[in-house]
Amino acid sequence: MTSIDHLRGGQPLNTSRTVNTPKTATENTAPTAIEPQHDAVSLSSQGKAVGQIHQQLATETSFDSAKVDQIKQAIANGSYTIDADKLANNMIKFEDELNGL
Repeated sequence: MTSIDHLRGGQPLNTSRTVNTPKTATENTAPTAIEPQHDAVSLSSQGKAVGQIHQQLATETSFDSAKVDQIKQAIANGSYTIDADKLANNMIKFEDELNGL
């Protein structure tokens, strides 16, 4: 039997086992090896859809680099202004969306 310490050591786990069958006086056979069982995994349609969305998002750019450059430039030259009301409304909208999850 494999101990937990053996598993933690990163050593491969031997999943094959042997069965000792009772022998008759005339039989002298070695233990028979049993094939290890194989696990199977299947994804639901929702799981597959999430995987497809993840692949699509991974290929798309996550931000508009031209817009980021414009904002950086406006901050650097002091012309960037913040509309506090718009910012507050967007923060509230975002919080409302999070509460719906």
